[in-house]
Amino acid sequence: MPSKLQWRQFLKVLNKRERNVFFVLSFLVVFSLVFLSINFYLKNTEVKPAQGGDYIEGVAGSPRFITPIYAAASDTDRDLTELIYSGLMKYDGKGGIIPDLAESYTVSEDGKIFEFYLKESLFWSDGEPLTVDDIIFTIKILQNPSVRSPLRANWLAVKVEKISELGIKFELSNPSAVFLENCTQEIIPEHVWKDVSYQNFPLSIYNLKPIGSGPYKLKELSLDNQGNIKSAELVPNPFYAGNTPNIQEITLLFFEDEEKLAKALKSGEIDGASASSTEEYQDLLKKGFSENQISLPRYFAIFFNAEKSKILIEDNVRLALNYATDKETLIKDVLSDRGEKVSSPILPGIYGFAEPKTEYNFDIEKAKTLLDEAGFVEKGDGSREKVVQKTPAFQFKKDLKLGSNNDDVSELQKCLAKDLEVYPEGTVSGYFGEKTKEAVIRFQEKYKDEILTPSGLTSGNGIVSKNTREKLNELCTAPSEEVLALSFTIATVDKPELVKVATEIAEMWRLAGINIEIDTFDVSTLEQDIIKPRNYEMLLFGEVLGQTPDPFPFWHSSQVEDPGLNLAGYSNDNCDKLLEENRQSLNEEKREEALEKFQNILINDAPAVFLYSPSYLYLVSDKVKGIDTVMITDSSKRFANVENWYINTKRVWK
Repeated sequence: MPSKLQWRQFLKVLNKRERNVFFVLSFLVVFSLVFLSINFYLKNTEVKPAQGGDYIEGVAGSPRFITPIYAAASDTDRDLTELIYSGLMKYDGKGGIIPDLAESYTVSEDGKIFEFYLKESLFWSDGEPLTVDDIIFTIKILQNPSVRSPLRANWLAVKVEKISELGIKFELSNPSAVFLENCTQEIIPEHVWKDVSYQNFPLSIYNLKPIGSGPYKLKELSLDNQGNIKSAELVPNPFYAGNTPNIQEITLLFFEDEEKLAKALKSGEIDGASASSTEEYQDLLKKGFSENQISLPRYFAIFFNAEKSKILIEDNVRLALNYATDKETLIKDVLSDRGEKVSSPILPGIYGFAEPKTEYNFDIEKAKTLLDEAGFVEKGDGSREKVVQKTPAFQFKKDLKLGSNNDDVSELQKCLAKDLEVYPEGTVSGYFGEKTKEAVIRFQEKYKDEILTPSGLTSGNGIVSKNTREKLNELCTAPSEEVLALSFTIATVDKPELVKVATEIAEMWRLAGINIEIDTFDVSTLEQDIIKPRNYEMLLFGEVLGQTPDPFPFWHSSQVEDPGLNLAGYSNDNCDKLLEENRQSLNEEKREEALEKFQNILINDAPAVFLYSPSYLYLVSDKVKGIDTVMITDSSKRFANVENWYINTKRVWK
């Protein structure tokens, strides 16, 4: 190896051109070595998620019950319980249900017995062991009427039994194709809740001090001066049975309303939020945010309540309302094309069923024709009304004479008393006495051309027979007219999207001569004062099907009254049988056949106007990667695979 001095001498013996060539070649050699080294490194390593980073999400509302026992009633509560708790099974974000706390499960051939076997060495976030006893405790709590959980109906008539230290058995009274979905129910720890009385469950401090077994655990709740929860900080649960979460801190900030949430999103205060519409957030999509459109098996419809509007009993009216609805325009104007048209209560496009045989495409002229056939005549101002002849509740049908004593005599006396010249006494006794007879004679002689002359009589006889009855019915029990205006009131939630939908539909229907008023309510008032007592003519509302489609709660006749969710009061024996078959059969082909038959029967009956299924819109900063959820059953399930999200990355050898 030449010495330093020799290298100097070497460079001196080279002329200028030779030295330049030497340096260029040396540079190329070094550059090539570096390039080859980097290329080798890149080819033999790959980018993987790394732990670290923090994520801040905004939520409209404030949590009250951070416990799975009560969280079903609140989106905000469900967001937190989804992160903090886990169940025997969980949603995979792809349309499937997979084991969570369970290692495996079996289902008996008759579909009545479900057995689950837990993973070994499960723990709560406080380090205490999680066992079969915790699961049994949770189910017993849900079943107890004193606890008043909104999920109680899911667990009625379900027997639960410990079969080993890791095994648990559920016995159902009837086969259930949807019970596996019930088993996504998050579990609460017995050692925390066992000393809380059933009546005090809603009041317990543990509702805000959750101990769970999910991917994250609560680090801190921050309160404002009024004691309202303003934020919740969560960190990875070191005892989580799944993959250790990558993001080291998730903070949920709670806002009073969606307007303030939107402001925080635009200002950069938060990294993500659910959005009812991304139209107002278009600038964010150009500034480091991504729009995640997630399929959610829900639809919005206008449900008809014929109990509150006799007009809705008429088939042609319900059909006309369907034909008068331009769903494509609604989706374009309200959803900015982020949604799908819906014509069926079983969402064939999401679940892969056959489309319904009947579909009511927008046809305003067809709607007008149907209303004409229903007898609703268009007036000069464009509105419509129908004149209905009302048959009186009572008519004279019996012969009456001196000595008669019954209700018909009372009606006779009431009728005669309307004319003081005929019956000045006006006594209503129900007994046909002399005074009544005299009054009948005067009545007969007053209308002798219609009563006496046709019978060849010259004077009244005081007997109420055929001709006398006809005149009495003409004067006192004549059919009356009722004018039915073609107008309805739509009740809905006071959210901008739904108010806009109702407003646009009102304008569409007005073209057919149908007048609409819109009543809006906050969610709580709508549920308590409007939906529960079924106090509405029409209701614009949404319904969510599960991972396994089960329209039973929404359309079976047993669910017409609260707490059922049959919002249209729909009743059809054939549909009831098909819904029961779908719920109880474990054969997917039979269930599919039953649901397709059900949809065709129901759509022909037209108990509602099915509108659209909006995409669930989730805006998240581009710094967050790994969000691969494509289908969820409710908004909180956007966190289904949160442990796979990441912000930081690292390169590792393949």
